[in-house]
Amino acid sequence: MKAVVWHGIGAIRLDDVPEPKIQASTDAIVKVTTSAICGTDLHLVRGTMPGMKEGTIIGHEAVGEVVEVGTGVRNLSRGDRVVVPSTISCGFCSYCRAGYQAQCDNANPGGKLAGTAFFGGPEAAGAFDGLQAEYARIPYANATLVPLPADVTDAQAIMLSDIFPTAWFGAKLAEIRTGDTVAVFGAGPVGQLAILSAYLQGAGRVIAVDRHADRLALARAQHAEIVDFDSENPVEAIQELTGGIGVDRVVDAVGIDAQRPATGVDEQQAMQFDAEQAQIAPQTGVDGDNWVPGDAPSQAAQWAAQAVAKAGTIGIIGVYPQTFDSYPIGVVMNKNVTVKAGNCNHRHYIPQLVELVTNGTVDPALLLTGHEPMTDVIAAYREFDRREPGWIKVALNPTT
Repeated sequence: MKAVVWHGIGAIRLDDVPEPKIQASTDAIVKVTTSAICGTDLHLVRGTMPGMKEGTIIGHEAVGEVVEVGTGVRNLSRGDRVVVPSTISCGFCSYCRAGYQAQCDNANPGGKLAGTAFFGGPEAAGAFDGLQAEYARIPYANATLVPLPADVTDAQAIMLSDIFPTAWFGAKLAEIRTGDTVAVFGAGPVGQLAILSAYLQGAGRVIAVDRHADRLALARAQHAEIVDFDSENPVEAIQELTGGIGVDRVVDAVGIDAQRPATGVDEQQAMQFDAEQAQIAPQTGVDGDNWVPGDAPSQAAQWAAQAVAKAGTIGIIGVYPQTFDSYPIGVVMNKNVTVKAGNCNHRHYIPQLVELVTNGTVDPALLLTGHEPMTDVIAAYREFDRREPGWIKVALNPTT
């Protein structure tokens, strides 16, 4: 089968690899009908999230059809259509039962203290083969997979695999209440859905901060008040918009993307793509080590701390690798700010979001701006990384 395989920092390829097999009684094999490219995938390619094993299939978003189940999977059958949550959970440990599936005691082979297990990630996340492939093995399929109603399309469901539940989780972390004024830093696909989630959870006003005109236009179409940080200081703009008080809640949907590389090379120029060789090559003089910060907080973290009101709350869902060890703790402590962060408990939220799609409350497919065949995946990565206009969220069709 065809799959997108990680070969090193700056190098991914579309390879022929063996089809996955059932390895445990609770496994299922899913034929992937739609996958997607996520900003987290770019972190793996760049090396900002270290610890990847060569030969790992990447990708952590998928919709598909069950084609085989292990003897321990008693709730799914061949032919069932499912969404695959990005994180893996056993369903029976105390964390899973409490709704903290991202901290499952059993899914990560690194042990109970290893943390989140997810598809297509580094060794710290279990080094599970990912979902940018024609077929995928799903561990703990009985507790991980979510069945889909027939009237939920693949285009809608692929947004439920990771980014919509992550955005919803971010709004929950920020403790949004009725009438709150909320700032969302980052208007990419997760940020767009964080704006939507904030409104659905009761926000009275939402302020979106970004630099890309197409993303700001999408935020404005959702009736968020937009701030272009290339043309004005976002903290000053937020202070002006809130009468000098600041926002009640912040969702940081940026993470490490707001950290400039140590060499001073602009993020937009951090990679060049060699389509002829079907791989991504690092920009000359830039390697993964230059992207691992340790001496300064990200710009988004600083702005969030400065823009939030006293006794406010910050919810962090933007990706920060474990090597990141700097945060403006003094600023938030002095303002009695609550800071919450974490990986989304996807399996906890997806059923509820499926219902919102089914009843017509939301249509997350409206944010899906690109559909590409798997054969064009390297070019798709190139355009997505460059943040070309219109490339908000990209779906992949793995079928031949």
